[in-house]
Amino acid sequence: MKEFELKYGCNPNQKPSRIYMQDGSELPIEILNGRPGYINFLDAFNSWQLVKELKEALGLPAVTSFKHVSPTSAAVGIPLSEKLKKACFVDDIEGLDESPLACAYARARGTDRMCSFGDWVALSDVCDVTTAKMIAREVSDGVIAPGYEPEALEILKGKRKGGYNIVQIDPNYVPEVTERKQVFGITFEQGRNNFVIDRALLSNVVTENKDLPESAVRDLIVALITLKYTQSNSVCYAVDGQAIGVGAGQQSRIHCTRLAGGKADTWFLRQHDKVLNLPFKDTIGRPDRDNVIDGYINKNEEDVCADGVWERYFTEKPEPLTEEEAKAYLATIEGVALGSDAFFPFFDNIERAKKSGVSYIAQPGGSIRDDLVIDCCNKYGMAMAFTGMRLFHH
Repeated sequence: MKEFELKYGCNPNQKPSRIYMQDGSELPIEILNGRPGYINFLDAFNSWQLVKELKEALGLPAVTSFKHVSPTSAAVGIPLSEKLKKACFVDDIEGLDESPLACAYARARGTDRMCSFGDWVALSDVCDVTTAKMIAREVSDGVIAPGYEPEALEILKGKRKGGYNIVQIDPNYVPEVTERKQVFGITFEQGRNNFVIDRALLSNVVTENKDLPESAVRDLIVALITLKYTQSNSVCYAVDGQAIGVGAGQQSRIHCTRLAGGKADTWFLRQHDKVLNLPFKDTIGRPDRDNVIDGYINKNEEDVCADGVWERYFTEKPEPLTEEEAKAYLATIEGVALGSDAFFPFFDNIERAKKSGVSYIAQPGGSIRDDLVIDCCNKYGMAMAFTGMRLFHH
């Protein structure tokens, strides 16, 4: 297939629309089901690069959940604790522990479930049956992978009344070293960002604390590769082999850090006993549970514990999660990794990171206030590496 005609571009009025290889060669993909759109393919090709690089860097199956050309999370295939299984709504999945790819999917899809609603999924490895069964029950637009087990493919083909978008990509495809795009009729050209993110990138530790355990190295690599495919400015919190909070596309770096930190806090609080034991009615579906849990934790538009409201969702009135309880719970968190796609211009980012249990940081460095940022890290005993490499993505 040398080109694929799309229904429309970013919006319905943007026609005609297609994808094709500029040199006239075959596209490196096969559409096994559905009819992906313009934004679907933007998500597919960005997300595939992310999981491919994570797999190469860490040697573990990797999965990411994408929405509007940025990851909501990314993760590698590490088994989940029983609490985390329950928080991610996968405690009922048979054979989960035996499938590293399914574990990676459970983590990536379970991190920020509200933002992952209607996502695009990328799998680094051939999709197995366990992973397919989990994808099949979530609200999702499509998936890209290097292959699918026959039974897994049939499971996915049955999703969305047979219209689920399933794309298979050639894992050996290597793009040209130069990439181009047009904006306002003007062509931009640049070398592809083929910068390799690995353990060596974290060798310049500039804080008094020089200790970066292997778990921290893994999590910083997860954060940095996630940022490489996140719309900038961006900051990413990671722990236990997964991105737990992504702050994307903010004009101010502290806003990135706050946004990502708030998502990380919500991820941690989803594992609070009060949240895990909310008495949901059996009739409440998974997406509605996500909204209610977010409201319960963050006290959003609707007070889900208020009289006249709780009856919609619960079999009995739950006790609220108080601000004091949430703060006390989060105060016990430590060992979180934080990556930034550009330098921190002020130490306020470190102060905010501390509130979400950050112990390890990787950022390019190069600010005129680097000394103040380092001093703030030293105050909290954090270890921070300067990578010397910016990771902007637009």
